[in-house]
Amino acid sequence: MAGKSIKNSATIRILGIETSCDETSVALLETSNSPFSKGGLRGIKIRKHYISTQIPIHARYGGVVPEIAARTHVAEIVSLLEKTTGWKESFDAIAVTQGPGLATALRVGIEAAKTLAWTYGKPLIPVNHLEGHLASAWLVPTNRRDWKFPILFLLVSGGHTELVLMKDFGSYKVLGRTRDDASGEAFDKTAKLLGLGYPGGPKLSQLASRGNPKAFALPRPMIHDPSLDFSFSGLKTAVRQTLTPTPLPHGRRGANTLSPALWGKGTGIEGQVLADLCASIQAAIVETLIAKTVRAAIKVKPRAVAVVGGVSANPKLKADLRAALKKNCPGIKLLAPAKDLYTDNGAMIAAAGLWKMLKHKKVPRWQALDAEPDKDL
Repeated sequence: MAGKSIKNSATIRILGIETSCDETSVALLETSNSPFSKGGLRGIKIRKHYISTQIPIHARYGGVVPEIAARTHVAEIVSLLEKTTGWKESFDAIAVTQGPGLATALRVGIEAAKTLAWTYGKPLIPVNHLEGHLASAWLVPTNRRDWKFPILFLLVSGGHTELVLMKDFGSYKVLGRTRDDASGEAFDKTAKLLGLGYPGGPKLSQLASRGNPKAFALPRPMIHDPSLDFSFSGLKTAVRQTLTPTPLPHGRRGANTLSPALWGKGTGIEGQVLADLCASIQAAIVETLIAKTVRAAIKVKPRAVAVVGGVSANPKLKADLRAALKKNCPGIKLLAPAKDLYTDNGAMIAAAGLWKMLKHKKVPRWQALDAEPDKDL
């Protein structure tokens, strides 16, 4: 698909471009030996990798504003491409996020990639953002040694929560997904209710580390449902109700409601009560994710389990999932991305582009490439 010259090259360099939401990222991925040769999956190296986050900008609004995200990507993509390539022909192919994501943001990266494809005459590989997250774990050298199919993925991010069975490069089966909010969205939205700002998920997890996870009896939606689907909107509602006490008949109060005396100076809960509520929220999310993942692992019997996406940075999720797998599925290893590859990034997009090359996927004409905001695996 990439042409005879690339297939016969001793090394291949792929430029990865990611602009699906609020991170602008460009990376240059290099194979030290031809990926088309026997044993060619060794020697993968991230030569350059830059990520520019828009969190400080969107924090003012309490969430991502699509038009502001797109305009910010325009300025950042030029700067990052200059850092990565120096505007020289130092790559053999271009991989760009096609979707899912914000339409206006995706088009910034796509138009930049199309311009490079036209200028340098290089093949342009459209990449599914979700497949990129799967590839983020593959970029860790020690993980590649255990990369044996089938692999069960728990993909957990701000916009997606899915259980995906990877049968081969480019071959996937979605076993379950969220029916409403994603797990990352549940972290951020409940954190916002607690006044922790945006994005509040990491702050909530930090506070949870010193709290009592049993302090508040919050629901684990669909945890006993026989399907492998998820639901987190009910948890968000339960947290809101906990923060807004409703008197019950005869003056009684609900079991989860907070006494006004526990609020800090009328501005919100503070101290140990806040830590306890954060720990209870985190426990509800993590226990649900682990229960469904273990159930899926027992059912499909993968050779490895990988957790990827922004929420995979959560230390409790990884530690508890590793322990649950050891108990219920002994012998199955847990794989995860490196620290700088949890969130959206260009390296994972370049890696997913390389996967397409390995499977000889036909690349469409770059002139016809457009964003697919609702793209699925």
